[in-house]
Amino acid sequence: MLLLCLDSSAVASAALVTGAGEVLGSFASPDTRSHAEVLAPAVRELLTGHGVAGGDLDAVLVGTGPGPFTGLRAGIATARALAFAWDVPLHGLMSLEALAQDAAEDARAAGHEEFLVLTDARRKEVYWARFVLAPDGPRLVAGPGVAAAERLPGLPAYGRGAGIWADHLARPVPAFAAAQPTASSLGLAAARRTVRGEALPADTAPLYLRESDAKVPGPRKKALA
Repeated sequence: MLLLCLDSSAVASAALVTGAGEVLGSFASPDTRSHAEVLAPAVRELLTGHGVAGGDLDAVLVGTGPGPFTGLRAGIATARALAFAWDVPLHGLMSLEALAQDAAEDARAAGHEEFLVLTDARRKEVYWARFVLAPDGPRLVAGPGVAAAERLPGLPAYGRGAGIWADHLARPVPAFAAAQPTASSLGLAAARRTVRGEALPADTAPLYLRESDAKVPGPRKKALA
């Protein structure tokens, strides 16, 4: 199986990942303001560099967040458009599973049976999910959610959200203080699921978790006579 993976829940990223869990190529931009501009060229370069046409893919996989409105929409819209144009299946996976994939080896070495992964939700909050470390990898047991860091349980906490709010958490993991979800790790999480015999979700609805700051203007008020 060959997956084109996209994630824009934090940084804009793309990757080619096999069903055996091999990352053939990847791209990640540190700029969180240019997701729409960089994703399509990155995909083109990845495919061209590996001699892959869109129709050769077995599926497109996209991270569904949680994340901010503008960035998250860019990745999901790109994934939907490419899957439609190439007539290949489209799958969605919660972006925090990518962080859990990255954290699992460290958590196992440290003897952590459960852990949190956190990304920055702004407004003095974090996006969070809680995982238990099973023999075949991390499994989601709670979340995703959005909350102030001090309201979360005192478990080891991985990810940039934990780095930003380390002083408000019981057990932040410093080595992962800058870690963000990436398309390559999302693809590895998907490969782990398929090895377990689990089908990849077809739902690509974005996980915004809270309302947008943008509001539809109300009716114009009449001027007083």
